[in-house]
Amino acid sequence: MASVKDIYKFDELTWPEVNEAVEMGKIPIIPTGAVEQHGHHLPLKVDHLCANAVATEGARLKPEYSLVLPPVSYGYVHHVMDFPGSLNIHYEHFIQYLLDICKSLAYHGFKKMILVNGHGSNHNLVEMVARRTIVETDASCAFCSWWQLLKVDPDFDKEWRESVFPGGCSHAGELETSMLLHLSPESVRKDKIKSEIARTNKRGSKFVWTDLFSRGPVGIIEWTSQYTDSGVMGEAEKATAEKGKIVFEEASKNLAQFVEEYYHQKIETPTQKQTQEPTFPLSFTSH
Repeated sequence: MASVKDIYKFDELTWPEVNEAVEMGKIPIIPTGAVEQHGHHLPLKVDHLCANAVATEGARLKPEYSLVLPPVSYGYVHHVMDFPGSLNIHYEHFIQYLLDICKSLAYHGFKKMILVNGHGSNHNLVEMVARRTIVETDASCAFCSWWQLLKVDPDFDKEWRESVFPGGCSHAGELETSMLLHLSPESVRKDKIKSEIARTNKRGSKFVWTDLFSRGPVGIIEWTSQYTDSGVMGEAEKATAEKGKIVFEEASKNLAQFVEEYYHQKIETPTQKQTQEPTFPLSFTSH
């Protein structure tokens, strides 16, 4: 059997090996995603598949520093329930479920962890889990959505993106379709790939527009069917497996580099700045 230093999948450890991993300072990586519609050409698994793939590859590249956990495959998709197959988890349940995982890891002794998200509407919830983790445990918690890892190099877009900005990579567009063509080509209905720019972007507003990598200064919350007929929001027809390979490798590489940086980063100890000792505990430090 491989040594604990070389094992990068959390659930392949035995319980004594978990103790070893804690002593080594390994960093758990928790992928989060969703089960939801992605148009006529992509399967429901896109979000958790992509997050898990990037998290797993990032851990594989730096096994001495990291451990990837099984993914949290369901997420907050309330606004997508007008499309069949979308499975919604109430946002409070999602937060508490993911937080329980983080608190369990902290209880066992892990002092740093990373949440890697794959579903846009989970992002703020994942951030809240990271915030609550540092308040309710003695651990540090980092978070990102996997596509943000493509922005480390500001010029990387030039290597793959051909779709219009904004709107070409919002949902089931050039990026996600390319990722699936690389990671799971057999699940892509290639004869049904069709581009559709969301009405959010077609309205021509300088205030309200969206793309996976950015958005306008104002948001209007709508049901998905109010701004797309097919469920696609982007130029899926510009996707290729070659682009998928490029972006998958870039995201995974950057995650691995961050894991190493985070591993060596000193976490400062917080200090109370009150001149008088508080006389009661903060009411929001535990559930």
